[in-house]
Amino acid sequence: MVIASTLLRWIIILPALGLLFHVFLGRRFPAAVKIVGPGVVLGAFALVCAALARLPVGGQLHDHLYTWIEVAGFRADAALRFDALSAIMTLVVTGIGFLIHVYSVGYMHGDEGFTRFFAYLNLFITAMLILVLADNLLLLFVGWEGVGLCSYLLIGFWYTDMANAVAGKKAFLVNRIGDAGFLMGLFLLAKTVGTLDVHGIEQHLDVLRQATVGGWSVPLVVCLLLFVGATGKSAQIPLYVWLPDAMAGPTPVSALIHAATMVTAGVYMIARLHALYALAPQALAVVAVIGAATALFAATIAMAQTDIKKVLAYSTISQLGYMFLGVGVGAAGAGIFHLVTHAFFKGLLFLGAGSVIHAMSGEQDMRRMGGLRAHLPITCWTMAAATLAIAGFPLTSGFFSKDEILWSAWAGPDAHPILAALGYLTAFLTAFYMGRLFCLTFLGTSRASNEVQHHLHESPWSMTGPLCVLAVLALVGGLLPVPETAARVVGHVEAPEPPLWSMLFASALSIGGLGLAYFAYVARPELPERAAAGLGGLYALVRDKYRIDELYDLLVVRPLFGLAAFLANLIDPKLIDGIVNGAGVLVAATSGAARRLQTGNVQHYALSFLLGAILLVGYFMR
Repeated sequence: MVIASTLLRWIIILPALGLLFHVFLGRRFPAAVKIVGPGVVLGAFALVCAALARLPVGGQLHDHLYTWIEVAGFRADAALRFDALSAIMTLVVTGIGFLIHVYSVGYMHGDEGFTRFFAYLNLFITAMLILVLADNLLLLFVGWEGVGLCSYLLIGFWYTDMANAVAGKKAFLVNRIGDAGFLMGLFLLAKTVGTLDVHGIEQHLDVLRQATVGGWSVPLVVCLLLFVGATGKSAQIPLYVWLPDAMAGPTPVSALIHAATMVTAGVYMIARLHALYALAPQALAVVAVIGAATALFAATIAMAQTDIKKVLAYSTISQLGYMFLGVGVGAAGAGIFHLVTHAFFKGLLFLGAGSVIHAMSGEQDMRRMGGLRAHLPITCWTMAAATLAIAGFPLTSGFFSKDEILWSAWAGPDAHPILAALGYLTAFLTAFYMGRLFCLTFLGTSRASNEVQHHLHESPWSMTGPLCVLAVLALVGGLLPVPETAARVVGHVEAPEPPLWSMLFASALSIGGLGLAYFAYVARPELPERAAAGLGGLYALVRDKYRIDELYDLLVVRPLFGLAAFLANLIDPKLIDGIVNGAGVLVAATSGAARRLQTGNVQHYALSFLLGAILLVGYFMR
């Protein structure tokens, strides 16, 4: 059942109005920014709840604004769609977004770019809502590019710091690679079926099933090209390298964009196009393999990082890999479920890390922390809840969502037991490195300087309040009926409920990883250094993130810069400037010759006229 509703447009308009307020009136009324910025997002959340109340079971709300493009038989409408899948996403975007906006009021207090920061945040919420509510892929791409722009603006928010500016450019350029693949997929899809409407694509599945391009199945090529875009936006191998550097931005940015919302856009896109991906099982297998490989790869790197935000950044990459694994093995409901629970506990972890950094006067190195439990009790216990959840501790939100993905990979309709084994290994590593983060930060004795210890204090209520709300969600969010709801929309057959032995095995991995971290970093703190020394070059390789950035710099960045320098020194001055300068020389030479004929003497002109007349007469008398 489809019900027309103009309510959907207002979900997007409200944060857009907040953006306009900040741009045109924010500097005149700075105190109002603290209310308007979070307030418009809260209003959007209320409208989402109202739309959810009107949503028929198994149906959707639809809002047609106007015909956007109509040319040569192709039509794209500016239309919005609200079903169970987009309801889940909009609740996450506006709900978690509101909490992060409130947190930002305290975190960014006193920053000279306070108003600009909230303008960017409201712009991001607007773009993300366009992405998840869009009824066609072209409008979805507008939101897709919008959140990419916001990512660039917010990562480089403190643009006077060169590291921030470089990180912003890196995120922008890497995402452009993925977006190029995404666009090519859209072009091929539009050429094949003549529409980019989600419903229209579903109506042309028979055409797509038979279509080929260059001997390849069109659905396979399109799905792989769209997945290239997803690897960029959702930081998967090989386009994950921008996300760790994105931690240079303010911590609320890391929580909102790079943990809870934007980076999940790729997972949402594949789930939304479930019918298309069902025609290309090879593409789904690629999604699953890349997801599992990314999850394990990033988890190993997180184990050796010392910057608290870098650990969480690689953890985010790893958890996104879990989501792609779930979607790739046919358990899209489980993948979306982990997307939701991840928004709870990872958003909380980033905000908790921000609270720690705030208390530590900007310090981010965990080797200079320790013993913060006594000074930051609220931050400590809320981060403990998030740590248990991401580690998959029994009955927490992460336990339910992660176990569903792993069991689906092991025994689901499109099971890949080897990938499931990699997922279980990653689960153990996740528990270990998150236990390591918690122990190094909050337990043991303080390793901070006397000056930092003197100024230690708990964060204000505007920061700790959102932490408490997210802690509750991280603990009990597993009770939400997300998998069944999402599965009904995407049409995937979910794996049977995990058996007791699977749940016990997953619990053992979680408890074992956390226990090993406590033993290594609290009970026997000398062990990690001895282990690192024993591993030698292998530990250094992992600590240096396998030197992938250096490899990309050698194979891609330097050759491109070298080619650019060569072309700049050859093409620009020799060819382009040569053509321009040559045109000038040619004009000067020819005009100089012509100028000699223009003597200004009337007799010369008369003689020229006479000679011309004689030549004409001679020509006609031949």
